[in-house]
Amino acid sequence: MLFIDEIRSPIGRIALAARDGRLCALEFGRARLARQLAARYPDVPRRRARNPFGVSVKLRAYLAGDLAAVDRIPVDTGGTPFQQRVWRALRRIPAGHTMSYGALARALGVGAAARAVGAANGRNPISLVVPCHRLVGGDAELTGYGGGLWRKRWLLGHEGARPRATRARSAGAQLRGRNR
Repeated sequence: MLFIDEIRSPIGRIALAARDGRLCALEFGRARLARQLAARYPDVPRRRARNPFGVSVKLRAYLAGDLAAVDRIPVDTGGTPFQQRVWRALRRIPAGHTMSYGALARALGVGAAARAVGAANGRNPISLVVPCHRLVGGDAELTGYGGGLWRKRWLLGHEGARPRATRARSAGAQLRGRNR
């Protein structure tokens, strides 16, 4: 059973789905969530629920300023082993920091695979909680975001991030240290 909820936020409606105690999908808008669930869980029944497994409360806490609240949300991302590796690494980028696609690829030991990292980032089924918004271009410029660059800019501002190369490098050093 998939439990579906929707919350209002400063960046629009956030629709989410959870099952077995884990968040498995998060999208900006109900229609996008429905498409994702149809592809990933075509035969799993769905039911509306308030605050499934405490996820909605933690998302609201994050939006209210408790930036670590999303770190406490268990997730089920699905995906390939490489995608899962990228998504786990994204969750280790601290709030308020950014990292370039290339720096993340190097931190994962696949330095030449920045495009593959970008592709995995783009297929992230749980944006915001798996913080794909924290990845920026090599020049620290904001690059694509499935929810729109305006949301990415808002999320980074909310977290106090200033996407600059020096911050991207410092987050990369922190991530490499955690991978040891």
